Amino acid sequence: MVFADIESLLSQAKREKMKKTTAVKPVHERKSRSNQVSSSQDNWKGIPTRLNNIPHSREIRNYFYDDVLQATQRAVNDGRTRLKVEINIPELNPEMDVYRIGTLMELVRVIALSFADDGKRVKVCVQGSMGEGALAGMPLQLAGTRKILEFMDWGDYGAKGTFVEIGSIGANEVDEQDDMFILVAPQNAVGNCIIDDMKAMTDAAGTRPVILINPRLKDLPGSSGIMQTMGRDKRLEYAASFENCYFFRLLYYAGTQYPIMGALRMTYPNGYELYKRVDVPSGGEKYVILSTFTEKPSSDDINDAFLGKPRNREKKASGFWGFLSSVF
Repeated sequence: MVFADIESLLSQAKREKMKKTTAVKPVHERKSRSNQVSSSQDNWKGIPTRLNNIPHSREIRNYFYDDVLQATQRAVNDGRTRLKVEINIPELNPEMDVYRIGTLMELVRVIALSFADDGKRVKVCVQGSMGEGALAGMPLQLAGTRKILEFMDWGDYGAKGTFVEIGSIGANEVDEQDDMFILVAPQNAVGNCIIDDMKAMTDAAGTRPVILINPRLKDLPGSSGIMQTMGRDKRLEYAASFENCYFFRLLYYAGTQYPIMGALRMTYPNGYELYKRVDVPSGGEKYVILSTFTEKPSSDDINDAFLGKPRNREKKASGFWGFLSSVF
């Protein structure tokens, strides 16, 4: 009787152990979030409200993480290889004092782990110090980013070091086993240009996807205060070779950051959608779509849509010459 009880207990413990081992799967065997993209891309619930409330709630952050992820997955699945994500909510706007580096890191982690779930080897790259001697340094926005990525929680399945690697920007960071690359906020600094390192890296990557997260690749003056004119056309052409798979920007009156007037949103493969924020009688707010564009609209296009002016009309002359034209 005693031996029978012991045998039943041992068999029960064995069954529980088997359940635990089958429940924990390696990263490449887990259910991929990309399988959920096609089913959830049509379930968009609209732009969340109260985006000027800082810090953002976990729900708002997760909304944007998923929105970016779905658009990026669709673009990569369609064979796009040079992509960029531009998202400018307050916590991801380095020009605001509420900028939160943790939100950017969480967004990068969501994208990287999602592709790792598909069995892809992802290299997350952060630019290192640029310049030499007294001129060495890096943009303030990226200070400490590499160390944060190294110490982040990358899950319980050993993704970091196997399917996710942390590296720098440059051709020597491209390894044969890498399937894709995520570049975290690459940007030029005064006197130093990151585009040369990026171009060498993308050339080495070949047809493998390279995704830029919130790049800032405008030309900046050199250390002497003079614009870098040599090769400027080539640098701008290279920066423009990356196509948006996701774009979101809040719209304000010129020179202000409050109140929010509207938003511009684009998710691959759709066009650009222009929204206006309106107050509702109950005291809340909502975003109403004003217009859609196949290409990124200019500031004039946005202003015309807010003013209700017809699109593609001929621009009327203004000022003194406008007065003469109206007279004659």
